[in-house]
Amino acid sequence: MIHIGQAIEAELREQERTVSWLSRRLDCDRTKIYQIFHKPAIKTDMLMKISLVLNKDFFKMLDDEYKAELKAKK
Repeated sequence: MIHIGQAIEAELREQERTVSWLSRRLDCDRTKIYQIFHKPAIKTDMLMKISLVLNKDFFKMLDDEYKAELKAKK
């Protein structure tokens, strides 16, 4: 399973953005961002906001993993 918090952190680093930058875009405290990094799953509304801010479709990432797991079960 994808650890979505780690995926978000990796994408943020890949884009060479800071936690402060993301927290300003999401209008939340930096502490909240660090909490997200440690969560294996987050609410879809927050994932949508993060996807839009980072211009990265995290839902597709999850969908791809879902499809791969379905295929593996067959």
